Amino acid sequence: MSPARVYLDWNATAPLRPEARAAMAAAMDVVGNPSSVHAEGRAARALVERARGQVAAALGAEGADIVFTSGASEAAALACAGRGLVAGGIEHDAVAAWVEPTLPVDGQGRVAVAEPARTALQLANSETGVVQDLPRGIAVCDMTQAFGKLPVAFNWLEAEMALVSAHKLGGPKGIGALVVRPGTDLAAQIRGGGQEMGRRAGTENLIGIAGFGAAAEAAARDLAAGVWERVAKLRTVLEKGLEASANKTIFVGKGAQRLPNTSCFATPGWKGETQVMQMDLAGFAVSAGSACSSGKLRESRVLMAMGHDAATAAGAIRVSLGPETREEDVLRFAEAWLAKEKRFRARAA
Repeated sequence: MSPARVYLDWNATAPLRPEARAAMAAAMDVVGNPSSVHAEGRAARALVERARGQVAAALGAEGADIVFTSGASEAAALACAGRGLVAGGIEHDAVAAWVEPTLPVDGQGRVAVAEPARTALQLANSETGVVQDLPRGIAVCDMTQAFGKLPVAFNWLEAEMALVSAHKLGGPKGIGALVVRPGTDLAAQIRGGGQEMGRRAGTENLIGIAGFGAAAEAAARDLAAGVWERVAKLRTVLEKGLEASANKTIFVGKGAQRLPNTSCFATPGWKGETQVMQMDLAGFAVSAGSACSSGKLRESRVLMAMGHDAATAAGAIRVSLGPETREEDVLRFAEAWLAKEKRFRARAA
């Protein structure tokens, strides 16, 4: 019998949490429209508002407006479109589509910000895991990868707006939120019935919202319990195992603070997409960068922005661990990857 597959792509999406599954199942039986004033509608509205409170509490965003969207990409468009914001070249595609990538990025993936009030800056990078030292008063902060993995609060940041997505922390896909500081002027992009405080029209995704709230609450409990500290130790085990044998491999952003679960490493000349396919056949799910851009057969623009050459940027893969990852999973992956890396070096010699 072949070994069970090992999922090491948590930054792309996390497995659905049982708490989220239970909340979604219960919400399926709530028949009312949250905008209706009768008892059934009020019951649906209560679920939405409960989830709004759960997300706000988990984010440290009490008092802020939590605007539910279809995901972080829609939240990014709502926050950034038409505002003339600037950013570094490391932002996720969802933000990069709306900003000018003019800010300098150093070799560790850290962005130099001159004007926070007109800058979009992620808290943590999905590919490298590098965590930014955010200045106060940033215009838009992408908290998607950091939410649930790092002890951070929207209210500490004094940001104007922030984006989050449920499926990165064990909630359902297709639901996210834009966090808005009270008093912020924000024009709706989807107009109609005036739902979500007039910021996003359309009947609320009750089932997804309920799952998001439950997942956020559970993720906050895990963070407080130190779950991600154990994951960080596994990441260290992985990198030490690879470094011992793969002396041509570059560990990206290792000199900077990173997410506890993320390791991005590059072997110049060995295509990241090839590595991903070889690992998939060996029973391991990893990625060659952000899930939204993976498969496009191009160099990582994040690594290029950090100053890496094209051969290195094309030879990177990302391994992202989660609370369910075991040490034996990490060791098995390291053994399988090193075997493929040895073959690559032999062919390249």
